[in-house]
Amino acid sequence: MMAPLRFSANLSWLFPELPGLLARLRAAGSAGFEAAEVAWPYSEPPEALARAAREAGLRLVLINTPPGDQEKGEMGLGAVPGRQAAFREGLEQAVRYAKALGCPRIHLMAGRVPQGADPAAIKAEMETVFLENLRHAAGVLAQEDLVGLLEPINTRITDPQYFLDTPQQAAAILQKVGRPNLQLQMDIFHWQIMDGNLTGNIREFLPIVGHVQVAQVPGRGEPSSPGELNFPYLFQLLEDEGYKGFVGCEYRPQGDTVEGLSWLRSYWDRRGHPEAGQ
Repeated sequence: MMAPLRFSANLSWLFPELPGLLARLRAAGSAGFEAAEVAWPYSEPPEALARAAREAGLRLVLINTPPGDQEKGEMGLGAVPGRQAAFREGLEQAVRYAKALGCPRIHLMAGRVPQGADPAAIKAEMETVFLENLRHAAGVLAQEDLVGLLEPINTRITDPQYFLDTPQQAAAILQKVGRPNLQLQMDIFHWQIMDGNLTGNIREFLPIVGHVQVAQVPGRGEPSSPGELNFPYLFQLLEDEGYKGFVGCEYRPQGDTVEGLSWLRSYWDRRGHPEAGQ
């Protein structure tokens, strides 16, 4: 029997009824999670977050680099020409938080093709910027024993301007950078929308995957909500392929967050869970 999957509560998405991260950390701990992730923890002091996580019995397993200037439509800076200095500053801030939180992984956001730019013309320039920033980041992260992650985000529905949108593109970039502490972040929601062929892609790319995220397609609700994906099959596939990382619950609860976790409780009941029977 393969090891059961380990799930992480994405607090940028779950418990939207609770106002802040500290309350959401407590709620995730009460719901039985042992791990949590959050895109941008930067609204709270890192010490307060670390304390709340400890009290909730949670470890933080993933944060993102800052988005940049969201008023100007920025969504990450890793591949954005002319924003190298801001990317490096954001990386330093993310590393400070990761160290304070004991968080081993940072999603290095690629960012969007600038408005008005010709995507075909700028793609090569953006890849060059991204490679340069990733080499820098790999060095900074290695000093702190941290892992950087690249996440393709679908350009069909979620973010039409995003630079990095397929696992193939991300894997090719990782190969060019060639640093062992940079890995792939597999959000099954985005992969299904861009490419489908999930069984083949999971088998092909899992050796370089450092983190997985899940949501149903196309509504981005719970894995058990109506949609295209058969999550019991996908979870079994991840187990069979020997995946050892975390599976982040990055979805939009369709109703009450805790009631919506019945899919996870039934997985825990079936596969055994440290919380079960305590």
